Amino acid sequence: MNINEIMNILPHRYPFLLVDRVLELVEGERILAYKNITGNEEVFNGHFPGAPIFPGVLMIEALAQASGILGFKTTGTTADDGKLYLFAGVDNARFKMPVVPGDQLMLESQVLAVKRHIWRFQTRATVNGKLACEATLLCAYQDRDKV
Repeated sequence: MNINEIMNILPHRYPFLLVDRVLELVEGERILAYKNITGNEEVFNGHFPGAPIFPGVLMIEALAQASGILGFKTTGTTADDGKLYLFAGVDNARFKMPVVPGDQLMLESQVLAVKRHIWRFQTRATVNGKLACEATLLCAYQDRDKV
């Protein structure tokens, strides 16, 4: 799935769209995607000048966006259908290494459970096969007009 297909599913846009490509997707099960970390991203103007490190909170957001793509594809909906996946919780988040410009952040998410409109995803982000971040994400699938 290329960037245009991703933008047809997610409501996010530059500079907050954090998934560049989807490599694998099994509806209702898992997704493998990536974000290329580039030195010209706005976040590096302040995090940190002279020692750019991609913020952990943005790694979590990238994992959430990949999880949202998986959820949307599984339900056969998009943000244009008036639906959103909103954070409901982040559990057991761990950051294992810094991510820097030039890295390709691989994003993996697996559906653990869906109860009513709450989705639980097990996620991990890696660079060159090394774990950078992992977390369990809870997302609420909601109508946009109820936000």
